[in-house]
Amino acid sequence: MDATSEAAPRRGAAAALREALVERVRAALPPFEAFLEANRTTVFRYLVAAVGREHADDVFQETFLAALRAYPRCTEVARLDRWILRIASRKAIDHHRRTARGPIPVAEPPEVPAEPAGRDDGRAVAAVAELPPRQRDAVTYRHVLGLSVAEAAELMGCSPQTVRANAYQGLKSLKGRV
Repeated sequence: MDATSEAAPRRGAAAALREALVERVRAALPPFEAFLEANRTTVFRYLVAAVGREHADDVFQETFLAALRAYPRCTEVARLDRWILRIASRKAIDHHRRTARGPIPVAEPPEVPAEPAGRDDGRAVAAVAELPPRQRDAVTYRHVLGLSVAEAAELMGCSPQTVRANAYQGLKSLKGRV
């Protein structure tokens, strides 16, 4: 028997194993509506801190639409809360990139530069939203959502020491601003 004929049964067996795993996970996944209800408050609180109250609704919808598309492929049922927060943080970053690139429409250019619109949620929320993305996420996860360092590290995809450093630097920066 040659190598190609031996590889074909292995690929078939691997595909069957993967399909069996996906079926077991699908059976354990809660209905998406229950998942949405269980996580909506936490995600919205995170997004208010990350993008401001004015834009939180739009980013919230983008987050759950992306989650709905990816939900059938989800394999870690025990970590759905962390999974949705990771999607929310990426959507918040996308939002900041989009608003930084886009022009602000006005009838006539002002003679004096205006303050950015939509940041009237209070000085603290505005200051958190202006932090660099890693610091903003670390501060929001640790001090707004009350997650542990380990949970925040898992969400951010970094070490606990990195989370502590980013949270420290973010708080230090906030003390100077607020």
